[in-house]
Amino acid sequence: MTSTSFALFRLPSVLVLATALALTACGGPKTKYGDAGSVETVTNQFGSTDLQMLAEQMSQSMLSEAPVISSGNLPIVTVQEVKNKTSEYIDTRAITNRMRATLQKSRKVRFATDQAEMQKQIDEIQRQQSEYYDQNKSTEVGKMVGAGFRVSGEITSIVKEDKNIKDVYYQLFLSMTNIQTGIEEWSDTKEIRKTTEK
Repeated sequence: MTSTSFALFRLPSVLVLATALALTACGGPKTKYGDAGSVETVTNQFGSTDLQMLAEQMSQSMLSEAPVISSGNLPIVTVQEVKNKTSEYIDTRAITNRMRATLQKSRKVRFATDQAEMQKQIDEIQRQQSEYYDQNKSTEVGKMVGAGFRVSGEITSIVKEDKNIKDVYYQLFLSMTNIQTGIEEWSDTKEIRKTTEK
């Protein structure tokens, strides 16, 4: 192979390298990992710090103040979708999912399938009832355990703003109700205020 043909053979890889170097030097957006638990203050909208704070505070309140939990009865709980009554989009399921994880790690609470996941549960049971499964080893119909307690609530906000400042107040309310008796066993509110100077 001549030196000329060798140079032509290497030309595509040289172009790829040059392009990569040019893109690196352009100074485009740079992404880096941060601490997921650090305080997030990009805007005064509901953010990751707010989610973590509210979920943790509510979980600790429930563990220490709900008699049915603190008594060590290992209650079975279901969680309803928390209503978002703010003026912005908030993934309220992310709040309750984080709470559920914390509560389950405490080994003081068990969770039954909630309304949002019920159809998936039913579909899986029905799938195991098909001819493709050994019926002696499949999940039986009618064996699901119902929850004794229901957690529900809402998140609200009040926004005040003038030309110099914007103040946002969030309040999360949750309650735990005995499904059989309708008695409210526990409730609590947690609040966050965020102020931004313009």
